Formats: sequence, C-alpha cells, structure tokens
Amino acid sequence: MKRPLVTLKLATSLDGKIALANGQSEWITGEAARRQGRLLRAEHDAIAVGSNTAVLDNPQLTTRLEGRKNPHRVIFDSQVRLSPESNLAQTARTNPVTVFCSEGAETTVSAMALKSLHVQVLPVAKSEAGLDVKLALSLLKNLGLQTVLLEGGGTLAASFIRHNLVDTIEWFRAPVVLGAEGRPAIGNLALEHISNIYRFDRIDVQEIGVDIWERYQVKPNI
Repeated sequence: MKRPLVTLKLATSLDGKIALANGQSEWITGEAARRQGRLLRAEHDAIAVGSNTAVLDNPQLTTRLEGRKNPHRVIFDSQVRLSPESNLAQTARTNPVTVFCSEGAETTVSAMALKSLHVQVLPVAKSEAGLDVKLALSLLKNLGLQTVLLEGGGTLAASFIRHNLVDTIEWFRAPVVLGAEGRPAIGNLALEHISNIYRFDRIDVQEIGVDIWERYQVKPNI
C-alpha cells in the first residue's frame, strides 16, 4: 500500500455528535473509553486532526501513558492557523509535528514562526473539497509512518471517507443525546443516492465502562 493505514476514532453521543453547537465537548465518553483512546494513540505511528481541533482545543495529542510512545502529530491546517504558542508547537522539538497547508501558506509569517520551532510545514493542493488528503498520506508514508489515527473533526473525517481512505473505525458511543444542533462526528459526504453510501463491516462490539465500543472495517467491493 502506498499510504499508511488509517483508523478513524470517534467518541460521540448516541446520535453521533461530538460537541454542542457552541463547541463544548468535555467529556462525552467516560474514563474507560478515554483510556482506551489513549492506548490507540500509542498503537499508531501518527495522529491526525483538523485545524479547528488544533486551534480551539489546544491539545497535546500525546498518550499520557507512562512507558508508551507518543505518535507523530499531524495537523490539517490550510491557512496555518496553529499558534506558535500552542502546546503542539511548543513541544515539536521533542515530539514531531507536521502541518499540512494549502500551497503558498508555507511561506506566511505564521508558518515561518512554526518552522523556527521545528514544526514541519508541508504544502499540498487544495480544492473545494479541502486539502489533498491522498497526497498528505503519501507524504506521511515517505516519512516512514505506517499507521494513522484520525481523531477529528467532522469535516476532516468526511474528507477521508469521501476519498475511501478510512480502513477501520473505532467508535466509542456514550449513553447521552446532544440533538440535531450538536456538531456531527462526520461532516458532509455529498451523497445524492442511497446506492452511493459508504459501507463498513462491524467486527466487534463491547461495553467499556458506561459506554459502548464498536469496531468496523471497510466493506470490500464485491
């Protein structure tokens, strides 16, 4: 395979939401599910999020597990909104960070500030559908990264699904409901006919604390 294997990790309400309309999201799932999510990070070479997650949540994207490796952090950030003061940028010297941006954005003042902190900023083509995630994955493979855990948000998840780049799904579902105004785990897929829906095979389901953990693999074309 010319790209890393991609696992989409979801932590949602029963109705598939990841946050309230105002962005509040802590904590939808329970501690047991969150710990398993940290273990998933340790099992993957890289973890990827979109710019909203990186900017609004200011995450570290580490495992926070003693004795376990941290993944290479990857941000899809077309306009290089990530702050040099962010947790990601400030720890890039010891835990690598790669930012994928639109062509030309790699020379902006913000991009140069990130580069001075050892953040790798790589331009890829951009269309109405967003950044070229296929090319980004190819570049990650060239960096020696074999597996990617895709954590958020909904727009980035939709982009990967639309390009058939999601191999497995790890879905942690909490016993709560956020309603139609909540932010969806998966954004617009531009589907116009039911025959075009994306299908996955469920390979496991189990209780994890108060939540349900479902695992899926992409359904092969027959």
